[in-house]
Amino acid sequence: MKIKCIGLIFMSLVLLVSCNKNEGEGGTGTVQGYVKLINHPDDNYTLPADTVDASKTDVFIVYGNSEFYGDDVETDDKGFYQFKYLTKGDYTVFAYSTLPSGEKVPVKASISIGRGETGNVSTLYIHSGKAYGTSIVKGKVYAEYYHNGTKRGEGWAYEHRVYIRNAGDDYHFDDTRVGLDGIFAFQKLQPGDYEIFTFTENSAEVPSPMIETLTIENAGEIIEMEPDTTFFVRIQV
Repeated sequence: MKIKCIGLIFMSLVLLVSCNKNEGEGGTGTVQGYVKLINHPDDNYTLPADTVDASKTDVFIVYGNSEFYGDDVETDDKGFYQFKYLTKGDYTVFAYSTLPSGEKVPVKASISIGRGETGNVSTLYIHSGKAYGTSIVKGKVYAEYYHNGTKRGEGWAYEHRVYIRNAGDDYHFDDTRVGLDGIFAFQKLQPGDYEIFTFTENSAEVPSPMIETLTIENAGEIIEMEPDTTFFVRIQV
C-alpha cells in the first residue's frame, strides 16, 4: 500500500509540473509575424521613408520574463518569420534597427498564446540609413546686392554660404550654400543646441556675423526656422 501511495504522489507531481510548464519550446503553439524595413536615405530634405519587406533579417524571441532570448530565426523574402512548437504563455519578439553609428536599437512586440494557438504579432518596423535617428534644420537667406555703394538689386541669396556649430564652440563643423529658392538645410543632426550663422557686409565691405541659436529636442524632426529669423544680408558685387 505504501508503494502505491508513493507512486500516486509521484505521478501527481509529474502532472502538476507538466501543467505548469513555463513558456518555451515543447508545445503546439506558434508565434509569427512580419518585419518591415524603413530606409532613411542620405541627402534628404523631407525625411521620406522607403518601406520594404525586411528579408533575411534576424528575429529573436524571449520566453516569458527571461532576461535572454530563447531562439532566433531569419525572415523570408516577404519579411515573414515563425516560431513553432511553443507552450502557452507570454512571449516577446524583437529585431534591430541600425543607427548610422552602427549601434543596434531593438524594436519589440509582445503577445500571449494559449495551448495550440497561433499568435500573430504586430508588424515590427525596423529602421536603417544614414539619416535615421537624425534631424534636419532648414532656413532662408535674402540678400541686397550693392556695387560701389549703389544698390543693384535684391532677392534670395543663391550660393551664399551658411555655417553651423555646436553652441559655445568657436568653429563650425559644417557649412552649406543657399539654393535658388533661398533655402539652406543642415542634415543628420543629433538632438542638442546649435548656432547657425552667416555673414553680411557693411558699406565698407567688412563682413560681420549674423547668428541664430536653436535646440533640437528629438531625433527625426524637420525644423524650419521661423520667417522672422530669415537672414537678411548685404552683399557687395
